[in-house]
Amino acid sequence: MLVNTKDLISLTEANQNFSKVARTVDEKGSVIIMKNNTPRYVLIDFKKLEQLEISVNERIESLASRILQDNLEAFKELAK
Repeated sequence: MLVNTKDLISLTEANQNFSKVARTVDEKGSVIIMKNNTPRYVLIDFKKLEQLEISVNERIESLASRILQDNLEAFKELAK
């Protein structure tokens, strides 16, 4: 995963200035909050989260459809 260093915020800074963190999320869509110099938390815009969920669901549906197509004869046999 590529991370823009401008989107990194320390946990201390997030605690002390949450409004700045929220503005950054509004501008960039998400921020990564560091704890002990390690990426630990992600704060993401709710609309972006919904888009990610839709994308994941579409991939799951696509995979399920492919599995069904690849194994259609076996499923028909099991349905008897």
